[in-house]
Amino acid sequence: MAREDVPVIASMFQRILRRDRRAASPDLIAYLSKLFLDPPNRDPDIASLVHLRADGSVSGFMGVLPMRMAFEGRPLRAAIGGSFMVEDHEDDPYAGARLLRAFQNGPQDLSLTETANDVSTTMWRKLRGTILPDYSLEWLRVIRPTAFVSEMAAGVFGPLRLISPLARPIDALLGRIAPGAGWAHLPAAALGGKALPSSDADAETAAALFRRFVELHALHPDWPEADLQRMVAESGRKANYGGMVRRQVLARNGTPVGLFLYYGDRARIGRVIQVLALPGQEGAVIDSMLADACERGLVALRGRSQPALLDAMLGRRFAFVHASSSIVHARDQSLIAPFRAGQAFFNGFAGESWSRLLGDRFD
Repeated sequence: MAREDVPVIASMFQRILRRDRRAASPDLIAYLSKLFLDPPNRDPDIASLVHLRADGSVSGFMGVLPMRMAFEGRPLRAAIGGSFMVEDHEDDPYAGARLLRAFQNGPQDLSLTETANDVSTTMWRKLRGTILPDYSLEWLRVIRPTAFVSEMAAGVFGPLRLISPLARPIDALLGRIAPGAGWAHLPAAALGGKALPSSDADAETAAALFRRFVELHALHPDWPEADLQRMVAESGRKANYGGMVRRQVLARNGTPVGLFLYYGDRARIGRVIQVLALPGQEGAVIDSMLADACERGLVALRGRSQPALLDAMLGRRFAFVHASSSIVHARDQSLIAPFRAGQAFFNGFAGESWSRLLGDRFD
């Protein structure tokens, strides 16, 4: 990928991944250039890739984000592949496969993606990628059922959002009739006074807690401090998801036992990017996050699964669905084992979900 490729890549990104026929904005072009030509955790040997037609024009792109990782003290080089797109598939049906193979043949120890659609997943399988089911689920926790249905309908036909205020008294009535938590609702009374307290976490505190909690995993990111701070700062902008909520969860003695980061506004569905917890505190951290979302008036929360959280979620009436796949490829098969065992920290900040490309506007 060269700097002169960026405007073409931005145009493809706008048309293919955002399904928007408008011209790519200068803001999008500038961000793509910054993210993929000067990424956090920069590694001079790991770069984003373009596919070229016979005439030298760009017909495909694989955005690559380097990431330092460690496995039981052993330093590793990892690369996250995303924003994978190809034009004119009919003219060159193997362009995507060539891009993916070139990515996997890079110098990194681990090749990863957390956003593979069905077509991409098939290609990864054929090139001996390992699908990670426990990292590949989208979860949903409904808080206010009537408002949730209204918000889902408004996502199809925007003017329906005008009737969303009518859902609030219905949900309030449901909360009084059935004050306990259920599959389709989570009244404030179900968590009131039971959840651990939480407080806002500034960027410096969040970065410190990220490092502390991810190092509990056998295989985990080893972010340089400045790069982690940059990622935390950039994660603050996701206008399409709503306002950012980033809070540390505190034990009764004031010690941090977890952190959650989500985006959402009142009467909307919140998008969770990361949940971190000390071992044995996963349920308490999830309860604190749900109580916070309930208090802010969100109608539901959704996010991406991580093995460490699944047991606690299964006992709290979360729904799960597969939308895209998290996948790993490594020449050294021993590096696959911690992913299969759920002992690797992957998705969210150990991926691409922190970036503005997922959830922000580029006007």
